[in-house]
Amino acid sequence: MRIRLIALSFITLLLSGIFTPAHLSAQPNQASTPVDAQGDEQLTLGQLRQKYSDTFKTNGPSTKQVALTFDDVPDPRFTPQVLDILKKYKVKATFFIVGKRAEKHPVLVKRMVREGHIIGNHSYSHPEFSKLTMNDFRKQILHTGDIIRNLTGYTPKMIRPPYGDINEKQLQWAQKQQYSIVNWNVDSLDWKGLSKDKVKQNILSAVKPGSIILQHAGGGVGSNLQGTIDALPEIIEELRSRGYSLVTLDEMLNISKSK
Repeated sequence: MRIRLIALSFITLLLSGIFTPAHLSAQPNQASTPVDAQGDEQLTLGQLRQKYSDTFKTNGPSTKQVALTFDDVPDPRFTPQVLDILKKYKVKATFFIVGKRAEKHPVLVKRMVREGHIIGNHSYSHPEFSKLTMNDFRKQILHTGDIIRNLTGYTPKMIRPPYGDINEKQLQWAQKQQYSIVNWNVDSLDWKGLSKDKVKQNILSAVKPGSIILQHAGGGVGSNLQGTIDALPEIIEELRSRGYSLVTLDEMLNISKSK
């Protein structure tokens, strides 16, 4: 009998709101802003682009220009084929260099520059920047910049973070050092090993004036970029037939290629 009375009293208290367990009083529908390990508020990439619009770019002005960009180079399996196509069609592109790969394949980096292409910094070892300490982040940028300068004669102003990922403190440092962060607004998704037709569809269905197009001319072990290589001539031809000029990022964004 006493147990029943205690149980009834507990239920009464719950219903009246006098006692409510912590998990019942939580407000799961209230929006919260992510914070980092130091307790600082984290902004989304979209918010960072708005806040640092002079430094962080994903597209150019709305003019009849597009920029072809190629990440994860140099790679002897794919980069020479891309360079051959660009040379045949007299197109200049922007290549984002991984420092470790540049050390292994310097001749390909020198060929890019010799054939009129622009070089950007894509880190030394392709980590996710937001997971790095500030010191490690700076090392990724500065060491790769030194490697590229020794091969090309200039330190690139443009940085493309691997995976497009960067946090606010890293962006603030890049801004103070007069770098430009350049991502993209048209993604071929070619790294997935897509067919020629799918790569074409991903690009041509999304392109508009001022688009920065992301493709790859390098990849990891087992990567298959044949789709993007096969699609490239037809992409160039179609873009030109639509009246687009194919330009490098420094021209599109009106910034220097070097620091």
